[in-house]
Amino acid sequence: NDPADAFRGQIPQFDAILTYGGGPPVVEAYAKLGARRCVPIYNACDPDTHHAVELDERFACDLALLANRLPDREARIDAFFFEAARLLPDKSFLLGGNGWHDADLPANVRAIGHVAPPDHNAFNCTPRVVLNVNRQSMARYGWSPATRVFEAAGAGACLVTDAWRGINEFLEPDAEVLVADDGAAVAEHLASLTDDDARRIGSAAKSKVLASHTYEHRAELAESELLRAMT
Repeated sequence: NDPADAFRGQIPQFDAILTYGGGPPVVEAYAKLGARRCVPIYNACDPDTHHAVELDERFACDLALLANRLPDREARIDAFFFEAARLLPDKSFLLGGNGWHDADLPANVRAIGHVAPPDHNAFNCTPRVVLNVNRQSMARYGWSPATRVFEAAGAGACLVTDAWRGINEFLEPDAEVLVADDGAAVAEHLASLTDDDARRIGSAAKSKVLASHTYEHRAELAESELLRAMT
């Protein structure tokens, strides 16, 4: 949006621009600014780091969310996570991440503070369902899957995510991931989901990310784009 930005004027000089995410909207925006080629290199799963482990009672609940309290995320977490908790007072909710110690939480939400990386697999494996809530900017542009989507899927978690364009290019809705437009939809998924369905969705998501969305896949794409740019 800033015509005087130094990088903006240099865009046509690059053989290729590799982006963190954004899909067609970002690719088209770069093309309009003169980019010769723009290719998103998305987040992914490292199977050696994120995988299924033994269940851990510290993280037992119906729905878990791992998210630090940030200004551009708090309203969406209230809309998707806290609202679902308010609608389902008989269900248990677990909130991991920094900054929630002084928040006004629903009675059935348990905040446990920072979850160390070595505990992330257990945090993803143990709850019946794990929730992903993108930042507003990522949801607006779409095609920007957060790392935690692949980390949870790699651990075999049954994942519910807020709706964003392009989700079907990574995980198939209803078969490999559940998609929700708001907290009421999150609550509906949680209330109707059987344990067998949760296991089936988590297993399908794990199979998909291992087959198509590991960092090995991303490295192969990056390497092919670099080789293309040099020929």
